Amino acid sequence: MKTGKTVITDPFWLRYRSVVRREMIPYQWKVLNDEIDVNIERERNDSSIPNEKSHALENFRIAAGIHEGHHYGWVFQDSDVYKWLEAVAYSLMEEPDESLKKMADSVVDLIAQAQEDDGYLGTYFTIEEPYRKFKSLMNSHELYCAGHFMEAAAAYYEAVGNQKVLDTAMKLAEHIEKALGPDGEFGYDGHEEIEIGLMKLYHLTGEERYLRLSNYFLRIRGTDEDFFGDQKKTDPGKKPVIGGMDQLTRRYFQVHKPPVEQDTAEGHAVRLVYLCTAMADVAASSGDQDMLDACRRIWRNIVDRRMYITGGIGSTVHGEAFTFDYDLPNDTMYCETCASVGLIFFAAQMLRNESVGEYGDVMERALYNTVLSGTALDGKHFFYVNPLEVNPAASQLDPGKSHVKPVRPEWLGCACCPPNLARLLASVDRYIYTVKENQCLVNLYISSTADLTVSGGSVKITQQTDYPESGTIRIQVSAQQDHPFDLGLRIPGWSRTYEVTMDGNEAGCSSGVYKNGYFYIRNLTGEHEIILILCMEPRFWRADPRVRDDVGKVALTRGPVVYCLEEVDNGKNLHLLSVDPAGKTEGETEDGELGHIIRITADGRRIREPEDGQSLYRPADETEPQEENVRLSFIPYYTWANRGSNEMSVWVRTV
Repeated sequence: MKTGKTVITDPFWLRYRSVVRREMIPYQWKVLNDEIDVNIERERNDSSIPNEKSHALENFRIAAGIHEGHHYGWVFQDSDVYKWLEAVAYSLMEEPDESLKKMADSVVDLIAQAQEDDGYLGTYFTIEEPYRKFKSLMNSHELYCAGHFMEAAAAYYEAVGNQKVLDTAMKLAEHIEKALGPDGEFGYDGHEEIEIGLMKLYHLTGEERYLRLSNYFLRIRGTDEDFFGDQKKTDPGKKPVIGGMDQLTRRYFQVHKPPVEQDTAEGHAVRLVYLCTAMADVAASSGDQDMLDACRRIWRNIVDRRMYITGGIGSTVHGEAFTFDYDLPNDTMYCETCASVGLIFFAAQMLRNESVGEYGDVMERALYNTVLSGTALDGKHFFYVNPLEVNPAASQLDPGKSHVKPVRPEWLGCACCPPNLARLLASVDRYIYTVKENQCLVNLYISSTADLTVSGGSVKITQQTDYPESGTIRIQVSAQQDHPFDLGLRIPGWSRTYEVTMDGNEAGCSSGVYKNGYFYIRNLTGEHEIILILCMEPRFWRADPRVRDDVGKVALTRGPVVYCLEEVDNGKNLHLLSVDPAGKTEGETEDGELGHIIRITADGRRIREPEDGQSLYRPADETEPQEENVRLSFIPYYTWANRGSNEMSVWVRTV
């Protein structure tokens, strides 16, 4: 899998990666280690969600026999530690830090101590119910946690060469293969992830057994419609591992039919995109056409009918799930940060299968909007849910909107998102390019220097750009003369126009060709300078009219960045505002409490609020709303909620 090294030099992304390294990782360590007092909020109105402390690392100490006590938190609490470790690995690849490495090494030692002699690893069942291992797979998250550890182990071994972490992961994989592989008991986890982790081990070690086991879990999923129910009948536990899961349908778990037969995005959004990530990876690694075809069908359903303009997915809090086509409510949606992280993983794997620019477009859309919105600018507050419309009063007083937070909490009762966000932001460099055979795709425009191996030869690519502020990308290429390759520049679907020149001459690109969202310059060798210019003008978008909540409304974007209105800039009752899509828009850079941004103003109207004492309902033929001209102020969506609790809206009525 590894085809080279990319070093980011981009100020925009260096700031975020610095926040991850200097703020997010140390902060999360302190929370996971219960070293600081933080306000842990439940992500929705559910008293069963644990919110006293993290206890994640303490669970490992108890499982290892270092301390005595009981497990606390979710059954999948271990995965918070694993994702943190993976984020540390990517951070160390970017910038060595001996103190951070020492901290991570101690975590590896602790995990290895918590592993049982036969290879089993899972603190809840080791501590509380050892007789119940793999007996409640619908809810136990044992393989889910194992997958996250395998991902972390592969990354940390690559970063520092820690043999213990790899040995521990391989021992765990061997145990799972014996227990649940083709020669073991039939079974698969209710939450997909083991399949991704096994593929990470496969790409690192080259051992086919991991590819085969990942493929096996994907192939047997959904083939026995009674599996979860049958396990429940023989489960020796006295109560469900996670309460309330029995009421969920088979679609929630993506087991309503085998994955290769599925056509639509169903159930828990994170589970679905993790499933698809693994399927696309297996397809790219083994050439399984039916698996790739299923990925294409599900992708089309997501992008064409079930994805928000911000790259968010998951339309309801009930099951954190997809619902039905074109059901995209803005104020009750879910759009979990983890789901958009997973959507990026899915898109990246699809690019390995086929060079289609839409995959890069969606990757970029999710990254610059929902993913970045998932963290405050300080790196110490996090969204679980990423709404497109917020009224703080509704969040506080409407139980049906308790999951919609007007400000980011310090921590969450279910803390899957903060470390997931950290590991993605720390590894953004891995998504800039896709290399396969004699082709190098430029997926993300981020100032960086990459040393790659393409078509068997060494290639150095340097990007210089102020993207997404500027649409000008300068790319310098140095390639071996005897190893020609094709360079594909992604042309985003949002750009009205594009211009490509090579070595100062547009004619130098006469051999270039546009195909499926990429502009290819063929048979590159030697040294060249390529300049790509994209159109970055502000642009209004309408949703498909079948999206009920967006009829008569528009959303504003500039480049890949979605914009929104906030109360602090535009006053209360944002629903009284309307915008003129044909009116004048102006962008102006500013450096302030939201960082370095481009603020966009646009012509609009505001309905005047009536005086108190008037009837709640009045005859339409006797009254006309009184309106006034206003200038609306839009900010990048990813920066909202950094100035206190206030209203926010992405979609705005048109005049």
